[in-house]
Amino acid sequence: MSEKAKFFSRSLFFLITISIFLLILSSFSLVQFPGNHFIPRSVFKLILVNSTSFFLKPNAQTELVKFPFLSSTDTNLSMRCGSLSCPNTNVGASRCYRNKTCGRNQALRKLKVFVYDLPPEFHFGLLGWKGHTNQTWPNVDSHSRIPPYPGGLNLQHSVEYWLTLDLLASNTPKVGTAVRVQNSSQADIVFAPFFSSLSYNRHSKLHGKEKVSVNKMLQTKLVQFLMARDEWKRFGGTDHLIVAHHPNSMLHARKKLGSAMFVLADFGRYPVEIANLGKDIIAPYKHVVRTIPSGESALFDRRPILMHFQGAIYRKDGGAIRQELYYLLKDEKDVHFTFGTYRGNGIKKAAQGMASSKFCLNIAGDTPSSNRLFDAIASHCVPVIISDDIELPFEDVLDYSEFCLFVRASDAVKKGYLLDLLRGIEKDQWTKLWERLKEIAPHFEYSYPSQPVDAVDMVWKAVLRKTSSVQFKRHRKNRYARSEGLLKRI
Repeated sequence: MSEKAKFFSRSLFFLITISIFLLILSSFSLVQFPGNHFIPRSVFKLILVNSTSFFLKPNAQTELVKFPFLSSTDTNLSMRCGSLSCPNTNVGASRCYRNKTCGRNQALRKLKVFVYDLPPEFHFGLLGWKGHTNQTWPNVDSHSRIPPYPGGLNLQHSVEYWLTLDLLASNTPKVGTAVRVQNSSQADIVFAPFFSSLSYNRHSKLHGKEKVSVNKMLQTKLVQFLMARDEWKRFGGTDHLIVAHHPNSMLHARKKLGSAMFVLADFGRYPVEIANLGKDIIAPYKHVVRTIPSGESALFDRRPILMHFQGAIYRKDGGAIRQELYYLLKDEKDVHFTFGTYRGNGIKKAAQGMASSKFCLNIAGDTPSSNRLFDAIASHCVPVIISDDIELPFEDVLDYSEFCLFVRASDAVKKGYLLDLLRGIEKDQWTKLWERLKEIAPHFEYSYPSQPVDAVDMVWKAVLRKTSSVQFKRHRKNRYARSEGLLKRI
């Protein structure tokens, strides 16, 4: 090889070596000094969001980019955590929100909600409230002035009540995700305050000379009201929120209003084109048993009942499995599997039974979900979910396998399968589920005023996470609108 060729090859080798060295150096600089490097900040943020840097070490800035809806008050409950989003990388995605260093000093993104001032007949009037002339809403500053929601089983579908109260009080000093705005053009979501579950429970039957039930009449009025509104016409209702938690609520209107975002208990009685996980929210039932304080929750050895079920046994559709399980388990000495209702003393008996049981069965009934799951959570009784089609609240941020057991229906009806599974779970394994259960229980508590990451706040956070898809559809629809508007002016 000539001297000239040797010189060229050595120069090329030296140049490549220097280039690699500079590339490595700039990579460290990118991570350690993100405010001072050659890469544009917009690209740097993109790298953070997609976690594409091998050297990426999560910090407050990365969390701020990924979780704009978190507040400094959510210091131990950072939602939407990923493995690289929490400073403690040993904490998994579903557990990260419990780490007190995750989500600290975050900018709070509020969900801006425009509320229609529907007449009281759609909401608090259904509770017997009568305001002054032209008064739409009760005074929510004092608990004594707020109309109470009916007790018993009515309570389990009272989601509409708690969300509305929270919005009415959202402009008072408090910590919360949702805030009411007066201009619909500034809103992320438009809320139609119709107490549809209460309307179904109380007014779905004909009375006296009525030819149309009050429930059906209100749904017809609601459809007429919404269809005439500019807010609905603007995006075809896709940015509207309607609570229809009772499976039979909104039966007459749901098809016409199907473009809206629904807050539901499950999808059991909805066709997929009307309700689905892509656009709708699954909210927890309001449990009806007493919440067991964490310090009073019975340990493994103080729960003599292995598994507990009390409810309707003979059900139709997917609920036929209850009958099969009843005949398999009814004679087992450490199993409580009986028919029961929540009427009379039923709620108290159910609460006592769950609080004394290691496992509580949540079996599909007429619909995939039931309030029994949330009664079990409030009782710190480890839920055993036997419902293949169930959808669970907040499952994008909660890993239910950390505090529940899931059994396929086809396995549950095999002789001895359920007993062998539950009797085989050791004390330390059960205790781990039970400890986690106590930690997540506050997420399923409805309260007024709402508390950070209680059920009300969790529903609003879920709505907030959905708004990105709403905005995506809105922007796609607007692709040509501005250009066509300019052409009309020419």
